[in-house]
Amino acid sequence: MSQGSMFANKITKKIDNNEESCYVKNGDALDNIDTRTVSQKINGIFNSRNYIYKASVLITTNSGILEKTVIGKNNKYLITNSNEHILISDIIDIKQKNSN
Repeated sequence: MSQGSMFANKITKKIDNNEESCYVKNGDALDNIDTRTVSQKINGIFNSRNYIYKASVLITTNSGILEKTVIGKNNKYLITNSNEHILISDIIDIKQKNSN
């Protein structure tokens, strides 16, 4: 017996019906969750009122957490005050250290 063929309509548009969701255990607050991209976080640091010519940050990469002072950036790298170049594509997360 041969099986019949089934018509499958081709999808020609982008489907964007995913929803973001999260699980909260014991009523933990969600106030500290930052949903910005790494690029948005970096731009936020350089555009903040606290940034004058350098910013102390914690950078999370695959190899660990780095505590650095950044002084600039270009399309590919963050530049530190010790002239290190950190590849932006290697950064998982970045946070500005509190200046207490």
